[in-house]
Amino acid sequence: MMKTKYLLTIALSSCLLSSCEGFFDLAPKDRLTSESFWNDADDAYAALTACYNWWCANDYGSLSLFYEDAYSDIGYNYTNAGYMQDVAKGSLSAAAAPNKWKQYESIRRCNFVIENIDRVPSDKITEAQKNDILGQAYAIRGYSHALITNWYGDAVKMDFVPDTDEDAKVPRISAAEIRKFALEDLEWAADHINEKPEAKGRIAKGAVLAMLVRFNLYWGNWEAVVEYAERLKALNQYSLEPNFLNMFTIAGQNSREIIATYEQVATVYAYTNAIRHFNNADGGWASFVPTDNLVNMFEMANGLPIDDPASGYDPVHPYKDRDPRLKQTVLYSGMDWEGKSGPRILNTLDETIGGVANKDYYNNSNNSSKTGLMFAKYAWPGPGQYSEDLKNDSMCPIIFRYGEVLVSEAEAYAELNELDKALDILDEIRITRGHIAVDRTRYTTQAQVRELVRNERTIELAGEGFRYEDIVRWDEYDEAGNKTGRKVAQAVMGGDLLRSVGTVNMDPSVPEDERATINVNASRSERLIETRGEFDVPRRLLLPLLQAELDANPKLKQNPGY
Repeated sequence: MMKTKYLLTIALSSCLLSSCEGFFDLAPKDRLTSESFWNDADDAYAALTACYNWWCANDYGSLSLFYEDAYSDIGYNYTNAGYMQDVAKGSLSAAAAPNKWKQYESIRRCNFVIENIDRVPSDKITEAQKNDILGQAYAIRGYSHALITNWYGDAVKMDFVPDTDEDAKVPRISAAEIRKFALEDLEWAADHINEKPEAKGRIAKGAVLAMLVRFNLYWGNWEAVVEYAERLKALNQYSLEPNFLNMFTIAGQNSREIIATYEQVATVYAYTNAIRHFNNADGGWASFVPTDNLVNMFEMANGLPIDDPASGYDPVHPYKDRDPRLKQTVLYSGMDWEGKSGPRILNTLDETIGGVANKDYYNNSNNSSKTGLMFAKYAWPGPGQYSEDLKNDSMCPIIFRYGEVLVSEAEAYAELNELDKALDILDEIRITRGHIAVDRTRYTTQAQVRELVRNERTIELAGEGFRYEDIVRWDEYDEAGNKTGRKVAQAVMGGDLLRSVGTVNMDPSVPEDERATINVNASRSERLIETRGEFDVPRRLLLPLLQAELDANPKLKQNPGY
């Protein structure tokens, strides 16, 4: 069934996207509105399927979920794929930038469904089917407008299918108007869509409520975040995954924590990016990797931050006695690993191992992690779950999950100064993931709880593409809880990005978290990965529109600073 649907996706996407070049891709309507189409509910579902092609991110599909953490302080990319380095270093321009504006392709497909569904005879489609189809189309359209305004601010409101290129040349309107429109679409969808999806990969009520939680959080609508999070909980469909990494595997894709995924089917509509999750020795490309900045955010096992003198943190053995969630998030030197050629001890610190060149050493090649680290999500328990070339798989990356909803609600409670409710949610997450509850004697003020919530959100969602949008929207506060007038991005993004250097004891009898020995006296030149430019505001709060978009639609105006 799913294979048939994705064949339809490919076919319909080809129809919908093939035509003259312009601001939006315009396709002759008669290709899908002839006498042979819109005859029954199946035709309507087939047209809806085209809306799902790359719906989560029209620039790079599900790959954007991973790319976007490499824009931030917790991630890195060496090759500048997807302009990841340009975003992180602040060197974007109208000629070199991610193209989130492509999300209008999904919007156009949704409008096609919305405008034409009434062509289906009333005796060939039930009211429930029609509402579900429209609910999915409105959800993707609302999600897409919300995504666009997050990255560009002012945007174009598209609620119709242009007949010509000239019809598509529409000016931008304010971000506030776009957000209002997006929320209206999502709210309509939440009220009319099916409570459960009619097939795996389809959007249903839980996914729409998760969208409403996410975007209300981004836009500071704290009461709405709580409202929609509670409505999602009331569905009684979702819970935290007790085996955290399981939901990021092919075998664990039916986890109760997962709300919505981007569907992939091997051979037919394959996930081709497993190769990007692994290091060189496993045949991978190390395309997006975590940094020491992320490692340093994890507490010790005793619940104390590493900069607390009483924590017991040892910078020479930085992975020892840490929050167990570190091992569930980051693959680091010294860990036992089931690699492509069998079991081994991960080692990115030594240039050679037993006199043989170490393929995972950071300076070995472009395809070795320059930070010496890898994300565990989608890589654990190893490359064995994937195809031989790591390019033809049925992995379905997660777009929305229950853990995100919970940390979003915790942030809303912190901002509403309902501190116990925020900490209760954090405790639920921490304990389920294997850590200990929050020491509430350390977190008694709103400023303290706010910082803890932000740290916990980063830890929970690391490697899933949230960090950059978070640090750009978060205001910086001082210890007294007063705004400093800066964004968090300004505090964490500038200056040198550094790696750890050292050696690994390859004796398997040594505890794995004690095998790595870090040289704390290593020079800057040994540790330097790249120098990132100062995060200038307001320029870097938004992406530039690409020149091609400006040329196609003269009514568009570029964002300030570009």
